[in-house]
Amino acid sequence: MKAIILFGHGARDVRWREPFDRLTGLWREQHSSTPVELAFLEMMQPTLDEAFASLASRGATQITVIPVFFGQGGHLRNDFPVLLAACREKYPQIALSATPAVGEDLAVLQSIVDFGARAL
Repeated sequence: MKAIILFGHGARDVRWREPFDRLTGLWREQHSSTPVELAFLEMMQPTLDEAFASLASRGATQITVIPVFFGQGGHLRNDFPVLLAACREKYPQIALSATPAVGEDLAVLQSIVDFGARAL
């Protein structure tokens, strides 16, 4: 079974996660046959390992991690690969892949331009 993890930074203010919860809800509405979990780098739960455990317990055999970051900063270049390696080691039976940061996708950038144009 294929599954995805939406991976964000995390923040002290619990309200910061509200868009991530909405994003997860949209995924579930539009792709109900593919499980999704949220995970955060720091300050929020669940962690990447906890999200993996949840999906593994539900029978996931392929997990794609989508970093919901604007760009490939230090966390994605340094911390993220270490976390992925730990998950690969702990869950060798699961095929793991990761996408680039969503903010590097032209369609995402264009959506932001369109948002700005609508705000004028």
